Amino acid sequence: MVDGHEIAMALRGAYLAMHRQADAALSPFDLTANQFVLLALLDERDGVPQRDLVERAASDPNTIRPMLKSLQKAGYVVRETDPNDGRAWLVRITTQGRRTFRRVHRKTEAFREHLGSSLDVDEREAFVRMLGKVVDAMNGTVTEPA
Repeated sequence: MVDGHEIAMALRGAYLAMHRQADAALSPFDLTANQFVLLALLDERDGVPQRDLVERAASDPNTIRPMLKSLQKAGYVVRETDPNDGRAWLVRITTQGRRTFRRVHRKTEAFREHLGSSLDVDEREAFVRMLGKVVDAMNGTVTEPA
């Protein structure tokens, strides 16, 4: 029987392999996988509080802040003081950032296809559902079976 330790080690191995390959695919564009995730999140929903990006990226403020500063220096995002909360930042993707994200997204399609290539369509859907259950379990919530 597979226990929690084996699940944790398998998840870690899969994540690290995927992350290394993503960084390699993105390096010609001078982006890291983590920066690409932030651009993707901003392409989906722009003008959001920085803390929202932290939650949506499943990260922490100390990791997100330097990535955003790097993206800002490259001209891909702007950070502005939230007019409703002077202590918070709103993050927006720039036109250059959106253009870059969409170009890089197209050019790295093969990487994303390869990621799921060992699974058929049903397995991919089941795998994503199972990963969601792991996330819920780690966040202390319970997911009802579909």
